[in-house]
Amino acid sequence: MERVGVYPGTFDPPTLGHVDVIRGGARLVDRLVVGVGVNPGKTPLFDLEQRLAMLGELAESLAGEAGLGRIEVRPFSGLVVHFARDHGATVLVRGLRSSTDFDYEFQMAGMNGTMAPAVETVFLMASPAHQAIASSLVRDIARMGGDYRPFVTANVAKRLAERVG
Repeated sequence: MERVGVYPGTFDPPTLGHVDVIRGGARLVDRLVVGVGVNPGKTPLFDLEQRLAMLGELAESLAGEAGLGRIEVRPFSGLVVHFARDHGATVLVRGLRSSTDFDYEFQMAGMNGTMAPAVETVFLMASPAHQAIASSLVRDIARMGGDYRPFVTANVAKRLAERVG
């Protein structure tokens, strides 16, 4: 039986921290579905299609790495547990950067576990070099003319340059 995991997020933009969590999640399952969320309460820098494209390029670049399950990128809206069920996932991958993330994610894991007991939440940490990276900070650095390249892949850096100049 294929083990399927879901790693949801807005990924606006995808960072090297996200790459670490995607790699870690893809080591745990046969198929990792990266769910790119649509949140009507947020105004993203990149639209859904752009975020899907960036993550699709990332998935392609990781496809040849040994020990990784297949990585798919799909859009979603609504509850993560519904998205997970729709894809047959039994693992929900969440990334942690700090104890603040843990407090929030711990609550979400409890709620998700009540709504979908068959879906287990697994917390993964980015590598120490990438733990402080947040998409919101990368967007701020880019908008203010700073060097965001150390925090994102080359394809994301190119798209940020096109987007913010």
